[in-house]
Amino acid sequence: QVQLVESGGGSVQAGGSLRLSCAASGYTYCMAWFRQAPEKEREGVATIYPGGVGVYYVDSVKDRFTISLDTTKNTVSLQMSSLKLEDTATYYCAATTFRVHYCDLLRSDDYDTWGQGTQVTVSS
Repeated sequence: QVQLVESGGGSVQAGGSLRLSCAASGYTYCMAWFRQAPEKEREGVATIYPGGVGVYYVDSVKDRFTISLDTTKNTVSLQMSSLKLEDTATYYCAATTFRVHYCDLLRSDDYDTWGQGTQVTVSS
């Protein structure tokens, strides 16, 4: 069973930056970052195709967040810049262990492997 181990996160002032990383213990295909704020639904933030050949972002983080993949370590990272108060949430790494045609069309229920979550808190 593949495991995803997240690191990074923490507290930062608005306008600051944080980096999240997620290491996979085995084979993965699509990888993504989701987030969930209190009393809100889980939201897809960024998705990356195998080999990093394609990426997708939700509109609210475009030009501020960058998802990347280190294929040698099977580690996906999320560089977050210009953080806003509304970025405060628990961030989850997700992956599929099966192939699909379009990673960016997947919903949270389509992912079969999840990390434990890491808290990101942005303050004014």
